[in-house]
Amino acid sequence: MNLITKSFLLLLATSALLVNVGCSTTPRAKPATVVDRSGANSSSEATPPGYYRVKRGDTLARIALDNGQSPRDLAQWNNMANPNQIEIGDLILVRPPPGFRSAAKPAPKTPTNVDTPKTDVPKEDTPKSDASKEMVAEPGIRLSWPAKGKVSDDFSEKTKGIDIAGKLGDPITAAADGKVVYAGNSLRGYGNLVIIKHDNTYLTAYAHNRSLTVKEGDTVKKGQKIAEMGDTDTNSVKLHFELRVNGKPVNPTPYLQ
Repeated sequence: MNLITKSFLLLLATSALLVNVGCSTTPRAKPATVVDRSGANSSSEATPPGYYRVKRGDTLARIALDNGQSPRDLAQWNNMANPNQIEIGDLILVRPPPGFRSAAKPAPKTPTNVDTPKTDVPKEDTPKSDASKEMVAEPGIRLSWPAKGKVSDDFSEKTKGIDIAGKLGDPITAAADGKVVYAGNSLRGYGNLVIIKHDNTYLTAYAHNRSLTVKEGDTVKKGQKIAEMGDTDTNSVKLHFELRVNGKPVNPTPYLQ
């Protein structure tokens, strides 16, 4: 290698060293911005009013019970081809769409004959029927005891209802007029369950039955037998009874007569 070549290579090496030194003092470029998809979608995935977002372990029957609705209504409102197939993250409409008529209708009021002449009988001497009082959402609903026996567990946020102890096969009766919106055993922890919707506000649930004597869609009267007491999905013979007001569990005891 001649002297000229060596000098040229030395010049290149020196130039490269100077460039690297200069670059080391230059601020490094910022990396590309990484979008946090979970954070970015948290607002867009917020559950809209009137909807419920499916979580692990949910069933349509459970969602319906917790929102005071009929499973059949939820399936219809959400155009579900198969109500048994819901996926985590699905949005379920849990409030009636405009113009929808609920599966459970309040008891019709006795029509007044406008052609009948008025009498002098005072208004207070013509009491309303018990049925009409039971189906009025305000100020409250009147319930009959759904089973004979001692209350073995009181209402709390944990129990969501009361337990009534009894004997295997004891009759379970409807606490008020209404329509059976669920009869089955797909809700874990409830065993054989009957849910009755009384109007757009009130719903009652009867759990752990040995057998059911009504089916979904049946119209029932207060005091009508709907099941037999049992111990399905529990460790003792009892009725677990719940009252839901707009889907929220409340203590049924003040409503029972």
